[in-house]
Amino acid sequence: MIRMSRVEQLRVKLLGTPPSQRLLGWLGPLFFTVVGGVLRFWDLGNPHQLVFDETYYVKEGWSMILFGYERRNDPVLDAAKQIDQNFTILPLPNEGRAVYGTEADFVVHPPLGKWLIGWGENLFGIDSSFGWRFSVCVLGTLSILMIGRVAYRMFHSWYLATLASGLLAVEGHHFVHSRTGLLDLIVMFFAFAAFAALLIDRDRSRALLARKVAALPPGLIKGGGPRLGLRPWRWVAGLLLGLAAGTKWSGLYFLVAFGLMTVFWDMGARRAAGIRNWWLGGVLTDGLYAAFAMVGGTFVAYLATWTGWFRSTDGYLRTWGETNNAGGLIGHLPAALQSLWKYHTDILDFHKNLSSDHPYKTNPWSWMVQGRPTSFFYEGPKLGEDGCTVTQCSKAITSVGTVSIWWTATLLVFVLVFMWAFRRDWRAGAILAGYAGGYLPWFFIQDRTIYSFYTVAFVPFVVLTCVYGVALVFGGPDAPAERRRAGYLVGGAFLVLSIAIFAFFYPVYTAQVIPQDQWGWRMWFRSWV
Repeated sequence: MIRMSRVEQLRVKLLGTPPSQRLLGWLGPLFFTVVGGVLRFWDLGNPHQLVFDETYYVKEGWSMILFGYERRNDPVLDAAKQIDQNFTILPLPNEGRAVYGTEADFVVHPPLGKWLIGWGENLFGIDSSFGWRFSVCVLGTLSILMIGRVAYRMFHSWYLATLASGLLAVEGHHFVHSRTGLLDLIVMFFAFAAFAALLIDRDRSRALLARKVAALPPGLIKGGGPRLGLRPWRWVAGLLLGLAAGTKWSGLYFLVAFGLMTVFWDMGARRAAGIRNWWLGGVLTDGLYAAFAMVGGTFVAYLATWTGWFRSTDGYLRTWGETNNAGGLIGHLPAALQSLWKYHTDILDFHKNLSSDHPYKTNPWSWMVQGRPTSFFYEGPKLGEDGCTVTQCSKAITSVGTVSIWWTATLLVFVLVFMWAFRRDWRAGAILAGYAGGYLPWFFIQDRTIYSFYTVAFVPFVVLTCVYGVALVFGGPDAPAERRRAGYLVGGAFLVLSIAIFAFFYPVYTAQVIPQDQWGWRMWFRSWV
């Protein structure tokens, strides 16, 4: 029997058994990234029409490229006429500038998502529906690889990493968003990337803590334990969360959830390392620095997303601070920052009072069970129209999630709570933090007009919930071979089932022209119509 050194013992205690088969931990997720990418990019430009809220973001994205901020449509040459719902492209004089007037538009979401959509339009042209969906599709595809690597780091299993990527590749809600020029998948990408950065920080800081504690004589650890240095991955996480918030303000919820999560991880690490005043080190030594790094990084990145607005002279309220004063502490800031503050108070007032009726307005209680998926697009071609070969056809895009994944996750959430609260399983707590940042806040604003398509922001954690369930079947590293074979069987069968459900719904994810009765087969509940 090999005797481990004290530092090795501490590493195993803090980080678990090191993962094996590192190459497979890359190859499995990469395989499904390629598969998921092909599915997402295939015929990405169909339909060559503005889908759902693309009617806002496609035009705003192009305005960002032309001017650096959002301008209103020209009252005469209105963008809805130049870029209409059927996207009949008319020649755009002066690189499309005639679509827009000279007046800045009041836009209630920060600029980054529009910049990303606009960059795709700049690459492929404003008349390319492939172009205005390109950037979002790239992020959707990359997130398939990212979830596999996250799962490998969490579960130390190449198989569970591959399963995670496979499930996200065929998750219908994620798939629809990956093929649509909207903002919510961009929020998801940067928030989940921040989660991945904090996982890296967790592993590196625990390895460092093991070395530092092992170097000290037992019983001579002072205060809350040793300091762990700059921890650059926490800064990376803060910057990424700033980019999430720079797309939609809902990204800020993840800052709170992940900030608490990483402090809890530090407290647990110091306690497991035998540090007597672990709570002191976790809160003061680690916690205050975590707040500084993550909040500071978020603020810097968020402010940077407004660069185009700062560089302009006629963005919305850009010069407000030159002739007005915000008062209080804000009133001592430079005029440009006072103008931005005023802009933000107007945005906040808009969101607080957003309570208009909408046929797809939903309550968050129904989101996990897919109670009311959002219809992004629907047309009803008749015989001879758009390739329809029967009396009445349907051409639809519906953001219904792959129900095997969502319904299973709904049940397993209660298992997560139990395992975190009573078994102290950090993986369960980490997944719950994703729900806390992406799902829980919507329960406090149910009086507002909100939609189930917001769930894409936390869909990686829904997939990780299912992977966690399979991990429980596997058992620990010392589980008997029979149990591990059962884990392979359960995970494989679940993936095959999810692929089959995804394939069945594929026509209503991609606006395929199908007989209306076949569309009806896929509307399982009255609330889905």
